[in-house]
Amino acid sequence: MSKRLVILGAGESGVGAAILGKKEGYEVFVSDRGLIELKYKQVLIQEEIEWEAEKHTEDKILNADLVMKSPGIPEDAPLVLKLKENGIKVISEIEFASKYTHASLIGITGSNGKTTVTSWIYHVLKNGDLDAIMAGNIGDSFAKNVALKNPDYYVLELSSFQLDGIETFNPHIAVLTNITPDHLDRYHHNFEEYIASKFRIVKNQTNKDYFIYDADNKTICNWLKKNKISSIQLPMSLKEHEGEGAYLKDDKIYIKVNNTEFIMHKDKIALKGEHNTKNAMAATTVAQLLKIRKQTIRESLESFQGVEHRLERVLKINNVQYINDSKATNINATYYALDSVQPETVWIVGGVDKGNVYEELLPLVNEKVKAIICLGVDNEKIINSFSNCVETIVETKSMEEAVKMAYHLAEKGNTVLLSPACASFDLFKNYEDRGRQFKEYVRQL
Repeated sequence: MSKRLVILGAGESGVGAAILGKKEGYEVFVSDRGLIELKYKQVLIQEEIEWEAEKHTEDKILNADLVMKSPGIPEDAPLVLKLKENGIKVISEIEFASKYTHASLIGITGSNGKTTVTSWIYHVLKNGDLDAIMAGNIGDSFAKNVALKNPDYYVLELSSFQLDGIETFNPHIAVLTNITPDHLDRYHHNFEEYIASKFRIVKNQTNKDYFIYDADNKTICNWLKKNKISSIQLPMSLKEHEGEGAYLKDDKIYIKVNNTEFIMHKDKIALKGEHNTKNAMAATTVAQLLKIRKQTIRESLESFQGVEHRLERVLKINNVQYINDSKATNINATYYALDSVQPETVWIVGGVDKGNVYEELLPLVNEKVKAIICLGVDNEKIINSFSNCVETIVETKSMEEAVKMAYHLAEKGNTVLLSPACASFDLFKNYEDRGRQFKEYVRQL
C-alpha cells in the first residue's frame, strides 16, 4: 500500500512537495486553512491531487504516515502539536525534497544578505558552466525542481522556518551570512531559539563538508565557541586572519581555500558597501571550493547586478534618487540601507513589527534622515523612537500616499528610501508586492 503524505499549506513549497510526493508514489492530500491561489489550484487539479481550502479536516490529516508543513505554519500550531502527539512525523519541504536528489547541495541562510549571496553564487556557477539550479526560498520550490529536473548542484536559500523542519538534510557547503535579531515573534521572543534555528544548517555536516560564516558577527562566534561542529570552517572577515577563509586587507579581498589563493580589489566588485564585500567573499569562497576558473570568478564579481527589492535604484526624478529596499524586513537590513545613503534622506518605514529595537538605528537616523514617512497600520513605536531626532514624521495608509508625500518632502540631491524594517502583511501581500507598488507609483510621478 502506498504511504499517505499530507501537506499543510498550498503555496509554492506545498504544491512543489505534492508534485514530488505523487511522483515518488505517495497517496497525497493537500490541506490549506486559507484560500489557495488560482495558479496553485490549477496545478493540483491538473496533477489529480486531492486538496481542500479554507479548512483543515482533521480526520483526513491525522491518518498520515508523513506530514510536510509549509514554512509559514509555526512549530507550535495546535494541529502540528496534535500530529506530533500522535507520533506522526512533521518535516519541511527542504527535508522531504533532499531525500530524492543526488545533487550536491549548497545551502545559504542568515538574517540578511541570503538572497543576494544565493543569487551571486548561482551567477558564478552558471558563468562557470556548472549545471546548477537556484531554489528554496527563491524561485520555484526545491521539491518541484527535484521532481522535474536533475542538476549537479542546487543553490538553496534557506529561511530559519525551513531549517526548523529538517532531520537529515545536509548541504555539502553551508553559508551563514550573519545572525541578528529577527522573527522573534515566531521564536517566543527568545534570541537563543532563533540562533539555534539558523545553526541547524550545519547539524548533519561531516568533516568532508564546508561551513562558510561571518567571523565578525559576535553571535556566530559565541555559538561556535560553545558548540562543536564537524565541518571544515571557513571564516570571512573584514580583518586579516590566519588560516583558510576570506578577509580584507589593503582594500583587497583574499580568499584562501585548499591551498589556492584568490585576490581582487574590492572596488572592482559590482555591488558596493561593506555588507556586499562580505557577500562577494561568500560567493567567491564557494566558487573556489568548486574549482571555478579565477577569471570566471572575477568577471562574475564585476557583472552581478544584485536582486530586486534590495537597495534597488528605481529612478532619479528632479535629481532625487528613489531606492527600493522593500526586502529590508528587519532592523539590521535597514541599518545597511541607511548606512549606504547620503544625508538628507526621506525614509519610508513601517509595517508589521517583529519585535524591533529601533534605538539601534538612532545614530544613523540622526545623521542621514531629514523626514520619516510611516507606512503601517500601527506606527506608534516608530514615532516614539525617532520624534526627538527627526522633525518631520508623517503617517500614511497606502503606498500611493507614501510616495506622493515623499515627492513633496524631497528636494534636489535628496534620496527617497523605502526600507521598512518590518514585515509587510498589514497592507501588502508580501515584501515583493510592497516593492513593486513603490516602483509603480514612483514611475507615475
